Amino acid sequence: MARLTNFFTVLMRKYLPDPFVFAIGLTLLAVLLAVLVEGQNIVATAADWGKGFWNLLAFTTQVAVMLAMGYVLARAPIVDRLLDRLVNLVHTPRTAIIAATLVGAIGSYLNWAFGLVIGGIVATKLASKVKGVHYPLIIAAAYSGFSLYGMGLSSSVPVLVSTPGHPLEKAMGVVPLSDTIFAWPMVITTVVTIVTLPLLNAWLHPKKKEEVIEYKLEASAQREVAAGAELALQQESVTLATKLNNSRILSLLIGLLGFTYIIYHFATGGSLDFNIINFIILFGGILLLGTPANYVTQLNEGIKTVSGILLQYPFYAGIMAIMAGSGLVDTISAIFVKLSDASTLPLWGLWSSYIINFFAPSGGGHWVVQGPFMIEAAKQLGAPFNQVSMSVMLGNAWNDLIQPFWILPVLAISNLKLKDIMGYLVIMMLWVGVIFSAGVLLWGYLG
Repeated sequence: MARLTNFFTVLMRKYLPDPFVFAIGLTLLAVLLAVLVEGQNIVATAADWGKGFWNLLAFTTQVAVMLAMGYVLARAPIVDRLLDRLVNLVHTPRTAIIAATLVGAIGSYLNWAFGLVIGGIVATKLASKVKGVHYPLIIAAAYSGFSLYGMGLSSSVPVLVSTPGHPLEKAMGVVPLSDTIFAWPMVITTVVTIVTLPLLNAWLHPKKKEEVIEYKLEASAQREVAAGAELALQQESVTLATKLNNSRILSLLIGLLGFTYIIYHFATGGSLDFNIINFIILFGGILLLGTPANYVTQLNEGIKTVSGILLQYPFYAGIMAIMAGSGLVDTISAIFVKLSDASTLPLWGLWSSYIINFFAPSGGGHWVVQGPFMIEAAKQLGAPFNQVSMSVMLGNAWNDLIQPFWILPVLAISNLKLKDIMGYLVIMMLWVGVIFSAGVLLWGYLG
């Protein structure tokens, strides 16, 4: 296993480009496939790409807001103290790896954006405290827990198809969460993943001290000192402006107003969507940070986690538009569906979803391009809609382990490069693939 891990680590460090270059490369590959495989002319392909380039703009903003403000919430004093208590219980490198994986996994199961942020933060804390922890591995371990989001409470496809009025309701009806993420095969798959993945990650830790790359405190320490100095300077010169900036009453009043609306929203039948989640994160953070000045200081740090998203998500929106407009997604899925029957369609759906996710890594957007074809195939073969929709979701979550689209916030928090952690993520991805494949295959045969 050590040789295999070293092989992938060295390979990725030599040949894996930055995430933005990866997005450009996938764009050019999608164009090439549309022209050569689907026979679409280059002008039509460019038109699809350009028209779809900003299709994820609202989603991009929602994700950016969620991650930046989720970072603030995760750095709130009460949350920070809870994480510090957890970190203080850990004393060995392998235990640190297990703890980081579990925090990332449980956080992602509850909410994928919170899991992304909290996993990276606790991994950094553990690496700074526990001597001998291999820093690239613990960051990869924390991110690997993100695979749990596909079976979690914020899993986009199951939540979408359980909502009346969803785009495919006429074709498949409404599928309750009890038949998807809470179905017994998915519960078993979740448990197996959350038990075995931390153990695998701990096993990957280098045994030789000379191979360990420890966390360097300088950059984060400098930021904390600078933030503390800025706050002290504000407090020294007491003016009306500084009193307002550091007013706990203002934060309390606006926070209570925000939560008044949140209670009203749910009391009147409102659903849990991106906007209300962001509302909760924003005003929860304002209340927990105590003052407007504290919130703004932490938000400035959180904004650093979203720069890659603002740059790259439009390129993935363009790729998705090429896939849908040229018919590539139908071609890729059809290859797998031809090999299927009612019992094996979920497995082939999982694998085709894994491939398509390189080009359409957004769960909701992914379902828009692959869902209609897979539901039609399910009708023809007599496969259950709940199994097919979950297989697409799991393929998405599985591929996300090596998809730069989602790794960007973790890289921003850790100050690492994609090539530093990708070798470990490949090993983790292979193991999660075995679990997910076994889970959907078991479900397909046993129902």
